[in-house]
Amino acid sequence: MTSCNPSAAAAFALLTLVAGCGGGDGGHAATSSTPSSVAPAPGSYNADQLTQALLTDIPGYARSGAPQWGEYGSLAAVQNLSQMQQAVKLDKPQCASSTRALNQEKAVQTAPSALVAFTRGARQSVTETLMAVGPDVAARQVRVRIPANCRNIRVKVGRAWIADTLVEPSGAHIGEGSRTAGVLTATGTTTVRTWFVVLRSRGYLATITLYGPGATQAEAERFARRAYQQAERILP
Repeated sequence: MTSCNPSAAAAFALLTLVAGCGGGDGGHAATSSTPSSVAPAPGSYNADQLTQALLTDIPGYARSGAPQWGEYGSLAAVQNLSQMQQAVKLDKPQCASSTRALNQEKAVQTAPSALVAFTRGARQSVTETLMAVGPDVAARQVRVRIPANCRNIRVKVGRAWIADTLVEPSGAHIGEGSRTAGVLTATGTTTVRTWFVVLRSRGYLATITLYGPGATQAEAERFARRAYQQAERILP
């Protein structure tokens, strides 16, 4: 798997649902080579179905490792993210929940999920996650907003403080509802951009995270629309 700059990756991990480096070896929660059928939420999907509905390719990007599946909180990429979060410090601890694409409620942590990551060279990545949640949970996640006092924060990685600016522009409407947010991370003379899109549809929630110095809102939303179309085509 392509490695990322440690300082930039740690800051990025704080600000997104899944670390940009997280493709992993796939299937963290499974003991066989095929996706496990984690029990779905009522009227929703299992991890096997969600894995089949993930994007299989993105033009210009290469897949990073095999897809991961299982309960969301058990995925290797999610556990790696949690470990990275513990290694950094925010100057505004009350803003921690604003630095994530999703609120970490129990219904999300235990949801049947599937994840896949793609990279373009060593500097840009796309991560897609699908999870089976009820309509109330999905609607809450899409309604999340960044408080005004959390728009500018500083993240301490080791001995260095990194400045992050969180933005929440008017985004495209995808599926039954979506939101778009971005993070500008200043690391020395370099600015790294992270855009994530959270969208909901019938029985599932999807996230797209685009990370890299050249990442744009338009590209993130284009990938999110592509992911939505793929899921709608595959899921019954």
